[in-house]
Amino acid sequence: MPSIKGRLETAEDPHALARRAAEWFAQTASVAAGSVRISLSGGSTPKELYMLLAGDDFRARLPWNRMEFFWGDERLVPYDDPASNYRMAAETLLSHVPVPSEHINPVPVNGTPREAAARYERLLKEVYGADRLDPARPLFHIMLLGLGADGHTASLIPGQPVLEERDHWVAAVAEGRPEARVTLTYPAIESSATIAFVATGAEKAKAVRLARAGDPSVPAGRIRTDAEVIWFLDRDALGPG
Repeated sequence: MPSIKGRLETAEDPHALARRAAEWFAQTASVAAGSVRISLSGGSTPKELYMLLAGDDFRARLPWNRMEFFWGDERLVPYDDPASNYRMAAETLLSHVPVPSEHINPVPVNGTPREAAARYERLLKEVYGADRLDPARPLFHIMLLGLGADGHTASLIPGQPVLEERDHWVAAVAEGRPEARVTLTYPAIESSATIAFVATGAEKAKAVRLARAGDPSVPAGRIRTDAEVIWFLDRDALGPG
């Protein structure tokens, strides 16, 4: 399978980048047939993108009744906790648009991390309609991913056992960060029609370069997929050259 070099979409600053990503998202989702399964990313970078999608310029262009939302990872904190990826997406996007409530599928956060991961994997398999991923039938239509300065994406964190997980679609990440997490694994991420990374800031430039080169020293660089891969980068994250 090819690495994730993909194509570049660049902008001068984070605000222009968010608008470019919103235009792409709206176009991609609006032309998709049937149900559109979307995996959202957390963190601070996609906030402006989500706010734009909920605003007047984009809200009417999107087929909300056909869109189904999932998350690439989640901290094991209550949904109303400021650190919750679900809360961020709900406050910036989902509470402002007419998406059916049954189409919103947050990661479970009760029980042990392993129990929460197992429940989310069962949900994904029910939605997908099979226990095995078919390369010809992606699990997700749109996979939004961030990138940390250490090269992590979702909660595929450097040095953690989750980087070797190739059987389960979802896994617990009990160490490596202050709070336990649940994350999609490589097989689930790779089973996407389109993967869009959104990254800003000069501190991300080295990780972007290594990941796009397929360098396995950074978790994002280990992704191998037939998906269309797009890198939305501001000038600082693109780096020199």
